[in-house]
Amino acid sequence: MKKVMVYAYTHHNLGDDLFIKILCERYPKVKFILYAPNRYKSCFKNIKNISIIPSDLLIFRGINYIFRKLKVNRFFVRELIANKCDAMVYIGGSLFIQGEDWKEGIENVKSMQIKSKPFFLLGANFGPFKEKEFYLAYKEIFKGYTDVCFREKYSYDMFNDLNNVRMADDIIFQLEREGSQQPKNSIVISVIKPSIRKHLKNYDEIYYEKIKDIATYFIEKGYEITLMSFCESEGDLEAVEKIMNRIPKEYLSNVTTYLYELNIREALSIIEKSSFVVATRFHSMILGWVYNKPVFPIVYSEKMTNVMRDVDFKGAYTEFNNIDSLNPEEVFKSMETNLIDVSNQIDNAKRHFEKLDEYLL
Repeated sequence: MKKVMVYAYTHHNLGDDLFIKILCERYPKVKFILYAPNRYKSCFKNIKNISIIPSDLLIFRGINYIFRKLKVNRFFVRELIANKCDAMVYIGGSLFIQGEDWKEGIENVKSMQIKSKPFFLLGANFGPFKEKEFYLAYKEIFKGYTDVCFREKYSYDMFNDLNNVRMADDIIFQLEREGSQQPKNSIVISVIKPSIRKHLKNYDEIYYEKIKDIATYFIEKGYEITLMSFCESEGDLEAVEKIMNRIPKEYLSNVTTYLYELNIREALSIIEKSSFVVATRFHSMILGWVYNKPVFPIVYSEKMTNVMRDVDFKGAYTEFNNIDSLNPEEVFKSMETNLIDVSNQIDNAKRHFEKLDEYLL
């Protein structure tokens, strides 16, 4: 049985956890190794071919601390684990955003690759970035990978002169839907805390007020509301609480909140049984489409508009710089106009695994 080291964003984000789930379920005869916080054992307890090596074990934290203090290999434990694997898969979405400490990020990514072992980068988009040096540094890294498959054309076009670079639709499009629940008279609103993103630092109050307006409008039309947090560590739960504090008391009985806490099936069922999704989270937009729901995107990043363009989405949406003028009635009317067919994307998304299939199957 081949052993594959998985690198991913392991901060309890629903979208990223779905990437890992889909990867493991595609290759039941492969052993996957994930170096991640101990809580991930509960997240993937029903997936028998993944082993979680707890990154927050006291001994590992101690070893890493010593290596950092000595200013030598601060990824020692992770590399030790990876060296025992046959290949590496780096799977995720927004993996390459230029931040202030981007050069440290470069060292982190470089350390993932083990010389002479296959390395697959799947599911990502590139950017946003400001400096050409950032782009060229990653281009040099990508040259050494076995396979690179981006999830949108914008990123692919930046690297398509490399012969190991491909593109396919977002991995989550191929999610196996478990069962079929009849939609209820309810809507899901996935929320974010805008200000954790530098370009949205002044939008918290405007955004929370607008989501409150949308929620109360739908309640007045007879709908139940679920305010949904995809990732607590990125401020989603805080955003839910701030919005709840703004909703008039007489409407609160029509609003529930949901925090994703590593129960993937439970989280998916919230979207599956809804009749409409107001999507600020990128993967709430994708999941809404997968479950055949009309979706109203609130765009916080170009990665959303890039994918909307790729799937030829013609429905109504808003970007953050226009959110103050958004009319809740426009959102309500989009329930009739924003349904799209993503059957082509569901098929195309499987192409992410073409090269990995060749290696593992």
